Amino acid sequence: MATAYFAFQCPPQQGKEFVFETSDDEIIAHARRVLSGEEKDRTHVMGRIKKSPKPYNPDFDFHLDPATIRFFEVAIEVCDAEPQYVDDHLDEVGGAFLPGGHWCPWASALTREVKH
Repeated sequence: MATAYFAFQCPPQQGKEFVFETSDDEIIAHARRVLSGEEKDRTHVMGRIKKSPKPYNPDFDFHLDPATIRFFEVAIEVCDAEPQYVDDHLDEVGGAFLPGGHWCPWASALTREVKH
């Protein structure tokens, strides 16, 4: 299995990209279909937060557990938050804020595949 890295942003907020890692061939193929425009439904990223930084995602003090990455079309509101807000409130993740560490930013839009 190869490892791939993908970046997303959450419009309308511009700026920092959030980067995630995956070695799941199906998720890699799905992400590439999203980037090519072939996949138009399940285009938003979700996964479980790990409260530690990764070198491939230097702007944030957390990352997504690669084994939990999925794509979705719609999700419940309780897991929606902007990346910077999550980073600013990381100590609250897993309680009332983002229960279980599940994160599904509704506005997440893949921007590119990151060559690591």
